[in-house]
Parts: sequence; structure tokens; C-alpha cells
Amino acid sequence: MSRQVVNQEKNLHLSRRSFLQGCTLAATALGLSDALVPKLLEAATSPQRPPVIWLHFQECTGCTESLLRASHPDIGRLILDIISLDYHETVMAPSGHQAEKSLNDSVEKNEGKFICVVEGAIPTKDNGIYCKIGDRTAMEIIKEVAPKAAAVIAIGTCASFGGIQAAAPNPTGATGVSDLLPGAPIINIPGCPPNPISFLGTVLHYLTFNKLPRTDQMGRPLFAYGRKNHDQCERRAHFDEGRFVEQFGDEAHRQGYCLYKVGCKGPQTYANCPAVRFNDVDVWPVSVGHGCVGCTEPDFWDTMSPFYERLPGVTIPGGGAGIVDAATSKGKIILGAAAGAVGLHAAVGIGKKILGNSDE
Repeated sequence: MSRQVVNQEKNLHLSRRSFLQGCTLAATALGLSDALVPKLLEAATSPQRPPVIWLHFQECTGCTESLLRASHPDIGRLILDIISLDYHETVMAPSGHQAEKSLNDSVEKNEGKFICVVEGAIPTKDNGIYCKIGDRTAMEIIKEVAPKAAAVIAIGTCASFGGIQAAAPNPTGATGVSDLLPGAPIINIPGCPPNPISFLGTVLHYLTFNKLPRTDQMGRPLFAYGRKNHDQCERRAHFDEGRFVEQFGDEAHRQGYCLYKVGCKGPQTYANCPAVRFNDVDVWPVSVGHGCVGCTEPDFWDTMSPFYERLPGVTIPGGGAGIVDAATSKGKIILGAAAGAVGLHAAVGIGKKILGNSDE
């Protein structure tokens, strides 16, 4: 057997292993029991691959770029084995009229069956003229395509909530998909960019159970956005003990202490960043010394800024002394009170004895 054939077989084996690992990661993120993992794998390897139409509007393509760099599964496996990517401006070969034909043909052929993924905000001011593709506005395209989809996934904070484009004063009237399609089956996967596992898990959940995963009140899947970054953060113990970075580059920063005082927005941000790291790189912004900016939250550009100032209304355990110190102080108070009570009880007992003896 030639070296080339051996290498090809090795690459196929590694790719298959990467694919299975990705599905397992997604199953773990979804919180599925071991009994359901085979069902998820069966859905992921089904020859009936769901058609996907991926629309780009007001965005930087960062969500796509993050997905392109995903390794579990790699983009080839995602496109060739799990979904049928019928339209995606960044990776498709056709352009111009040919690209528009691909879009129209897929919508017509797969009406009611395809998944519509939207990346980017949608401008609504002045009838949406600030984003046009093929001489049609983003508003026109989304209102034509999305209602014919089986499900709509808004990937990234721009498509979910409007993102940076919607920051005050929002000159183009940028908005998220849900605001334009009230009542439609839409799931939001915010982040700037979101973790590819959050997207993959959502797709696999839909393929496995023929429905979108449970969401919070903002349409975010609970498996990925059900807990605050703060509650999963590896620096949480430092927060609890009152050990904070006061200034970037200080000794506390070098020691890996909590970043709350220099602006970390983890206490008000729902995401899975600490638990599911990006693309095999075992880091996230907080782990390398930069605070969370709250990019999975609506209007984060306005509500979470200034990014390097602390959030108001966050209670520091023990008033800054830390849980252990505060518990120790409270313990001393409790012990003192207990000792006082014992002393008082003894004094009362002695008093009773004296009074009793005097009666005799």
C-alpha cells in the first residue's frame, strides 16, 4: 500500500474520531444521558441531511470564522456529514445571479424542511436600505425566507439582539431576527462570537428530537446559557475570598485573582464560556487575564460599558473580607456569645444555690 493511501486512511480515521468526539462534546453540553448518545449519533450520521440556508446581513463574519476553525467536528464533517449547506455566501462557489439561484432553488425545493441560519443584524431604518443583497434589502430577504423554514437559528449577538450595530444611537435601526418575526420558531445563540459547540448542540438536538432545545426568556438554549459565567469561573474562589485585581499588571493580576474590580461582567452574563472552551484551546478571556464583557447579553455594548469599570450592585461576600474570614469572624462572635451564655447560666445557678442556702 502506498504512503499516500495510508495517509488518506489515517486522515479519514482521525476525521471520523474527531467527528465522534464532537458529537460526544455536544451530547455532554446538552446534558444528555449515556442512553441517548447513540440516538444523537444516529441522527448525526443519517443520510437524510437537513438542508441549511445561511443568511449574512450586518455582521463581521466572526461567527462563521469561528465555526470554520472548529475542530469537533471540523467544518468538512459538519457540511458533508451532518448538514447540507445549500447557501452560504462565505464558503459557496457561486456568486452573483448563480448564488441567488441557489438560494431560491433551495427555498422552493425544501420549503418547510430547511434550517435557516441568520448571521448579522437587520437594519430597519429607511426601509432597510443599509443592507442590500441582490438588490433586495435584508428585511425583504428574511421575511421571504424565514417563514418557509422549519426552524430559524440566529447565530451571534448581532442576529440575536442587534449587536454592536444596534448600539446607541443605532443609526441604521439594526435589530435582531426575533423582532422582525414575532411568533416564529427562533432560537438565539448569542456571543461575539458564540462557541461552535453551542451551535452544533442546537443543530444535533433538533435532528435528534425534531424540536429545538428548551430556552430561557430570551430564546437562548438553556444547555448553553442556563448559568452565569461567574458561577462557573475558575477565579470564583478568589472572588469569594475577596482577592481582587486592582489594576491590570499588578501582583494580584499575575497571581490570577478575580477580575471583577477591573470590569469583568461575568456576574451578569449567562454563557458556557468557562465550561466549554473554544476549538480545543483550553482558554477563554478570563483565564488569560481579561474580564468578560458580557457579549451574550442584549445591548451589551451599552449596558455593559464602560468595559473596564466594575458592575454596580454586586455584593462581595463578607463585605470584602471573604467567606472564610467572614465565617471565622462570625465564628468568634458565636463562640463569644456562647461563652457568655454559659457564664450567665453558671452565675444564675450559683445565685440560686446562695439563695437556697440563705433560706435554710
